[in-house]
Amino acid sequence: MPDNQFEKTVTLAITGASGAQYGLRLLQCLLAADCRVWLLVSDAARIVISTETDYELPEDKADWPAFFAGHFPHRDGQLQWFTAKDWFSPVASGSSSPVSTVICPASGGTLSAVACGASNNLIERAADVALKERRQLILVPREAPMSEIHLENMLKLTRMGAVMIPASPGFYQRPKTVADMVDFVVARILDQLGLAQKLLPKWGEE
Repeated sequence: MPDNQFEKTVTLAITGASGAQYGLRLLQCLLAADCRVWLLVSDAARIVISTETDYELPEDKADWPAFFAGHFPHRDGQLQWFTAKDWFSPVASGSSSPVSTVICPASGGTLSAVACGASNNLIERAADVALKERRQLILVPREAPMSEIHLENMLKLTRMGAVMIPASPGFYQRPKTVADMVDFVVARILDQLGLAQKLLPKWGEE
């Protein structure tokens, strides 16, 4: 389906870092905002999702259509997913990759691989394409404490133009649930993507 049928196209990659809730909530919000989403889920992320949430993402990707249709409603052509070695997917080439790529959450290993241009899998390649094409790349690291290696990789990527949004929710909105804290981070991502959101009021607004 043509891009003009959707608000915008976003590549969303979910890695094996703790914090799968952030990526899944962002997926919900992107679909609700009528964005087309190209979804990349690492094998480690699938395990983390089943560990940290009530979702059981099937191991066999042939069962993914039914899973996503049941848990993440979307219209035809709005949600597509690709395997780690699907080098013929749109995100693997600068000629067809979207303007915005988000890695949420981003593991320390992914930070390292993206910072050095490893491109050993499709998530790393998608980020590499975003950087080389000077397109928007947002990474949501979820690690504590952070070593000098993590900090150096984040600084290196920031200097390349990537945006770091650590998964560290604020509390000035007085969250009452874990979902409120997740929404704080997701709202910041949506703001960076230029998408309207009602998850978190702007500073100074009611």
